[in-house]
Amino acid sequence: MESFRRLIKGWFGKVLLVLFLALFALVGMEGIFGTQQNSDTIETVNGQPISKKELEQWTNALKQQYLKEVNSDETLLNQSFIQEKALDYIVARILLLDQAKKLGMSLSDVQIEAMIQQQPSFQSNGQFSKELFAQYLRNQGVPDSESFIAGIRQDHALKMISSTFLNYPLVSKLDVQQIADLQTEQRTLHLASINLDKYKKGITVTPKEIQDYYNKHSQALKQIESVDVDFIEISPSNVATNNEAPTEVELQQAYQKFVDTLKANAKPIVNQILVAQDGRTEAQAKERAEAAYAELSQGASFSSIAAKYSDDPLSKNSGGTLAAYEKGAFGEVFDKTVESLQNGQTSKPVKTQYGYQIIQVQAPKVDVPSFESKQAELIAQVTESKAQNAFSDAVNGLNELVVSNDALDVVSQEIKGTQVQTVNKLYLGSQHPILSHPSVKAKLFNEDVRNGDRNASSSIQLENGNIVWVKVRSYHPAGVQTLAEATPRIKKKIIEEKALNAAKAEISKTLAEFKTQPASKVLTQSNLRFENAGQFTREKLMPEVEKVAFSLPTPKQGMWSVSTASLPNELIVVAVSNVNHDFAKDLQPDELKGLQQTYAQLRGQQELEAYTQYLKSHAKIKKND
Repeated sequence: MESFRRLIKGWFGKVLLVLFLALFALVGMEGIFGTQQNSDTIETVNGQPISKKELEQWTNALKQQYLKEVNSDETLLNQSFIQEKALDYIVARILLLDQAKKLGMSLSDVQIEAMIQQQPSFQSNGQFSKELFAQYLRNQGVPDSESFIAGIRQDHALKMISSTFLNYPLVSKLDVQQIADLQTEQRTLHLASINLDKYKKGITVTPKEIQDYYNKHSQALKQIESVDVDFIEISPSNVATNNEAPTEVELQQAYQKFVDTLKANAKPIVNQILVAQDGRTEAQAKERAEAAYAELSQGASFSSIAAKYSDDPLSKNSGGTLAAYEKGAFGEVFDKTVESLQNGQTSKPVKTQYGYQIIQVQAPKVDVPSFESKQAELIAQVTESKAQNAFSDAVNGLNELVVSNDALDVVSQEIKGTQVQTVNKLYLGSQHPILSHPSVKAKLFNEDVRNGDRNASSSIQLENGNIVWVKVRSYHPAGVQTLAEATPRIKKKIIEEKALNAAKAEISKTLAEFKTQPASKVLTQSNLRFENAGQFTREKLMPEVEKVAFSLPTPKQGMWSVSTASLPNELIVVAVSNVNHDFAKDLQPDELKGLQQTYAQLRGQQELEAYTQYLKSHAKIKKND
């Protein structure tokens, strides 16, 4: 039943991408602590404001999810749709939290504090550590423990009310058995193909037929935004370069640049003594920090004073040295103090958001490789740099020609082996080795082009280092096509329909006979030639054939259930000779259990979404203009 296991993962997996699965994936620290913005309110839900900043946070988080599906090509995203979906998430979260509060679904401060104290990451030697907890809050950007507790309470309430639906949906054995029977059902198919070409001969389409079709179906005659575009591409291999070996002066300059960069990127060694205010007044913390500084001034080593006075458990026993100093991690005051200190200098106690800190800076130790050990690498680097500069100079010159002449063929005139290429009806989602690059599409699909700009672009660098220029020749806006634009499409459609109807009329008598006569008798009298296609489940057929094959009634012994499916330029006669339900009976208990759990998840999420929609219909939602 391997195919059934794939079915559970695939068929239901697609259905499970609904609102609240994504909602929980997006709720992070920003979602918990970033929801109290009151400025720039764009909407209120039951009196609770939603700010622009909050919507931006959720939109960006949701956008990251969609970017994974389009290989990080942001041009393929519908930004307005994502923003609307993000707003839906925020509204749903507010409504669920509001309802949870009304229903009393909440943890007390005592319960939350007990949960926090039991977390191993907040414990030292088996005991809760205020220092570790405080450090965690600092790293997460949480202002204080009260905010953290409030955020945990909200998150837990949201999960409690959601789990009421997600964990307890009503799913009967009959439901599961019917789904198992439906999805494992196998049908024996026989297919006959009729090519429509011979029926199209002699078919004529009048202007009135085209006009009538357009009048009736104009809203269906829509086109996606597209462009007709010319482009030309060059690579470094197209440009001749000077192959002279690097000079000694060039190599020495490259080596000095390497050394300077190595030293500039070396991070300073930062030591600190932290006197926290936890359990102390500010005056007490300041007094303790000044006492530590006094001992340092009298000649005591920084490491000994750090071990004696510092409240930072991670650095106090290692000389006060921070494992890795990153600008911004400890706040602006800390960073400014580090920048003001020379090598070996120690600051006086400074007041920061963490308490009082004494900071010492030491110059980093930098191991500089010798020129001789880097020489081969420097030769390759300088050679590559000269080639890049030559290519860059060539691109700059070509770019001036393209822009000033508003033409792409000037590139092919200057660079042998290159030529202007053309693509018609390129869509935003089209897959093209060059024109699908995000930077290129940004030049092809923008407001300037929509407003009539047909100028040649400036140079665009691709990820592989090649350069491309593009020029839009024609722009086709999205929307309903005019009659003139739609005429070729309509004419083709009418011819297809007439040919299809002619083919159906020719075989109508045979199809009618299948309803009253054994299949063997009909086949001997018919010109249709069927092929025994074999047994199929739903997931293994093309959609057009699947829809027909699995909607036909179960045939009687010796009879066939028959209908037709339409494909481009082809009519498929679909016949079902047997329907097998035995596979559902052979499902193992674990497979049925897996199906039941998956179906229960789907039902639970549907019920949660329906409940949220109910709350939304009764909520007071006001949009700010």
